[in-house]
Amino acid sequence: MYELAPYAANNTSSRGRRYPEPCPAHRSEFQRDRDRIIHSTAFRRLEYKTQVFVNHEGDLFRTRLTHSIEVAQMSRTIARALKINEDLSEAIALAHDLGHTPFGHSGQDVLNACMKDYGGFEHNLQSLRVVDELEEKYAAFNGLNLTFESREGILKHCSIKNAEQLGDVGQRFINRTRPNLEAQMVNLADAIAYNSHDVDDGLRSGLINIEQLCETSMFNKLYSEVSKEFPQLDEKRSIFEIVRRMIDQQIKDLIANSQQLIEKASPQSIDDIRQYDADLIAFSDEMRDMHLELKRFLGKNLYRHYRVHRMSHKAGNVIRKLFDAMLDDLRLMPPEYKIKARAEEEKNGTAGRARIVSDYIAGMTDRYAIKEYKRIFDPTELT
Repeated sequence: MYELAPYAANNTSSRGRRYPEPCPAHRSEFQRDRDRIIHSTAFRRLEYKTQVFVNHEGDLFRTRLTHSIEVAQMSRTIARALKINEDLSEAIALAHDLGHTPFGHSGQDVLNACMKDYGGFEHNLQSLRVVDELEEKYAAFNGLNLTFESREGILKHCSIKNAEQLGDVGQRFINRTRPNLEAQMVNLADAIAYNSHDVDDGLRSGLINIEQLCETSMFNKLYSEVSKEFPQLDEKRSIFEIVRRMIDQQIKDLIANSQQLIEKASPQSIDDIRQYDADLIAFSDEMRDMHLELKRFLGKNLYRHYRVHRMSHKAGNVIRKLFDAMLDDLRLMPPEYKIKARAEEEKNGTAGRARIVSDYIAGMTDRYAIKEYKRIFDPTELT
């Protein structure tokens, strides 16, 4: 085991869990968090939740599950290099997408619009809600009862209004302090994985091509390198080699630049990290610019491609109609959700009722949402 830096999150100095539990016998506290996440129902559902493409569009496209595993792998590498906590980094990475709706970001946007008058919907907050309340596996408490540090990392951003309702984990947004370094790092590992692998899936799908991507500095530079070094390489392997190098260069830059920032700030504890006036995990200026350029390219050419928009439009209709129908008639939901919705309605009115409907829809996989839509709206579909 490598030696942790003094400013890394440490198992022995964790702020603990919402419900006290005996220390694990053969694992660290953060390993226990990771294991609970892996065994959760929400984690298994990520296998059939969209990254960019709807799940049934192809077996080789990335899902939220494969994305989360890729982020966890990158996070462990970066954490070890920076001497921060690998186990905590992995737990945060594996949990960061647990609250995502079916159909990717388009699903979130539509569900947020549906919830506009009832407190809104944001997948980041929903991920925290999943691990704090919605998982029902343990006899002594709802949720997974994760450590404060894992919960802190899951909650990447939050409005002051929402933060005021979240207790300890929301306090940093009110006080304008920073999260632990592990959380800062996973946020950027997520961005590296997202951009790089969407390039791969976009090329595989034919929605973008190499000529277009060569408009971006990062891809063009690496395409030239690979073409010169391996002139006979077929396109499929060439793309894989370029994407591999994209990930490698971004991770190396992130490690080197973060080491310099940390050395300059000279933190002596995790509290120093939280009180510092800027993030200490960051790309160099040059890499940040190339990363943002690639992100903007994907936004314009892949995420707004007319075929993706058609898919998003159909997916939005599915979620909108499910929400409206279920909010109007709770009997359309499974009995356990109907009971929860009525209980929440007694406490919080229509907003409570709507929150349980959104919980049910957000927990759906792509294919389950489509099946529920057919069961409710298709007269020929058996219930």
